[in-house]
Amino acid sequence: MSVGTYFPGRGTLIEETFLKGKAEGKAEGEAHGRAQGVLRVLEKRGIPTQPETRDRITNCTDLDTLDRWFDRAFTVSTADELFEEEEPGQ
Repeated sequence: MSVGTYFPGRGTLIEETFLKGKAEGKAEGEAHGRAQGVLRVLEKRGIPTQPETRDRITNCTDLDTLDRWFDRAFTVSTADELFEEEEPGQ
């Protein structure tokens, strides 16, 4: 006979809020790690980053965007080139 684990707030708003918060925390952590990766590549390549550029990278929560910036960090000449594709009209 299998015995299930009993969680006192199981199926309640409390459990849903807890699980949602846990998932959001994981996503934020993953975004933070990817942003740090972008900054590290730029740093190791000797490419300076202005405070506003660092803020833009570290405040980004879109994982696809961070992945694109990470890939571009290996080939750009300046940190601002990471964002060139995203500028309107280009």
